[in-house]
Amino acid sequence: MFRKTLAVLAVAALAACGYSKEEYGAKVAEADKYMKQYQDESAKAADLEKKVASQQSQITGLQSQLAETAQAKAKLEAEKQAMQAQYQQLTASLQKEISEGNIQVQNLKGKMLVRLSDKILFPSGSAAINKDGKAALDKVAESFKALQDKSVIVSGFTDNVPVSPKAGFASNWELSTARALSVVRYLQSKGVDPKMLGAGGFGEYRPVAPNDTPEGRQQNRRIEIILAPVEAQ
Repeated sequence: MFRKTLAVLAVAALAACGYSKEEYGAKVAEADKYMKQYQDESAKAADLEKKVASQQSQITGLQSQLAETAQAKAKLEAEKQAMQAQYQQLTASLQKEISEGNIQVQNLKGKMLVRLSDKILFPSGSAAINKDGKAALDKVAESFKALQDKSVIVSGFTDNVPVSPKAGFASNWELSTARALSVVRYLQSKGVDPKMLGAGGFGEYRPVAPNDTPEGRQQNRRIEIILAPVEAQ
């Protein structure tokens, strides 16, 4: 009833203004058309604003990722330089042992490997560190004891000659493990943080040379110390 009244009033108003009913209908249709266009454009504008906001959020996320990547790269470069400096310091302090072929020091992609021949560390069939071995490990400990957030893993290896029953070890596995533990305990006694230290024995099962010559067997009887960032383990 109310809408009918409004329509009658509108027609009367248009008639008063000189518009016919048909002209009024055309004006209303035109107004509806513009209103629809306005609503469509408003919806597009709102959708565009959402897309812009989403893209801005993505840009912010990418900027954050780039900053984190740059920070990680800078940290990695700093660690690389520190490892290189430590490598140079350790090789300088062990120059005599290295020149005699008893120790090798290698810088391997963010890790450092110290390989010690068993003849500089232990008597045959024993896990007791000798005088020369302690002197060499003193230099290693001096280089390692101020480190933080590093992992120092000591691994023992033997040749394939069965261990003598008189040595007190059931097999080369037990001998290699006991030797690695002896080195770990000695490094700890010289100030290396025990939270960084670990030990393992691999017996005869990871040779670096054939066991069919005395020279090859000598290379296989060794202790390896791997220094690396904790997260690299």
